[in-house]
Amino acid sequence: MDSATLTSSPEPRGTVAPAPAQPVRGVYLDRDRKPVQIRSVGDVRGALAAGTSSMWVDLDATNPDETALLAEVFDFHPVSIEEARNPETRVKVEEFDKYLFIIVRTVGFQERTEDDPYDLETVNLACFLGKNFLVTARCGGTSALAGLLDLAIQKPHLLSSGPARMLHLVLNEAVDEFFPILDRIEDFLDVLEERVFGSYAQETLRDIFSVKRLVLTLRRHLAPERDVFTILANRPSAFLATDAQRYFRDSYDKVLRINDGLETYRELLSNTLESYLMQVSNRLGNITKTLSVVATISVPFVVVSGMWGMNVTGLPFANEAHGFWTLLAVQLGLGVLLLAGLRWRRIL
Repeated sequence: MDSATLTSSPEPRGTVAPAPAQPVRGVYLDRDRKPVQIRSVGDVRGALAAGTSSMWVDLDATNPDETALLAEVFDFHPVSIEEARNPETRVKVEEFDKYLFIIVRTVGFQERTEDDPYDLETVNLACFLGKNFLVTARCGGTSALAGLLDLAIQKPHLLSSGPARMLHLVLNEAVDEFFPILDRIEDFLDVLEERVFGSYAQETLRDIFSVKRLVLTLRRHLAPERDVFTILANRPSAFLATDAQRYFRDSYDKVLRINDGLETYRELLSNTLESYLMQVSNRLGNITKTLSVVATISVPFVVVSGMWGMNVTGLPFANEAHGFWTLLAVQLGLGVLLLAGLRWRRIL
């Protein structure tokens, strides 16, 4: 079988889009250590029968025909097969007699929910690592593996380095899915900061809490993956050589960078929320201050008009020809005096 190159273009990173059903795909090294693309179940059986030194098979865990390979061809444990098919399985690492079982979770923005730009979609990615094979099973569409098959075909030394090297590439791509989301969060923060100091709309407060919930959700998904990479990078395993673990340490450093970035964004969001509430409080204080000044200045007019508006006789200026203008001048004078007093007390 001749090697072939995929012609499908990869999806944009950091987004989760509905993916069409795909046949079994993968790549293995033949006897001449040349990469050969896997296109069918028969290719998988043939590669195992020929005793390939390194093989990667990618399956759709939602397709029963493909997941049947996990039991019929690879003879994986029923518990790990069931966990690979369950999209709610927690992120984990377990070692069996014949393989190492890893589950990680890829994340991306759900582009189909246009009314909620902060909506995330997660996809479980199960990995079975053996001595001469790597099997990945996806519980949905994800862009994490886009382009990896082309890369493995174009660079045979990746397969020659062993399945553990391919496992690192797969898990590293899953980690890299976080970085476009961090870029979007930074854009969200820039917009929110402009809105906080430019308007007092209720939508701003709602968006602040939405982005904060997004950051907390990402931290919740990232925390168990940090534990996974800690195990892969440091715990001795029959399926991971010391040289391969060095690559996982690099991915672990990326996880720490992402975690630090999320922590920074969480603090910035808290500061943005405090700034918004402070702006609202200052605006309310200014409004209250203005109303208090208006009410204070109107006191002389209310008092004088109320006293001279009583239906009694003998009030000063009541019978004078210019009594109205005199009382008006008195009220204006009292108002000016009150304004001067407020100015002197530095209330205005």
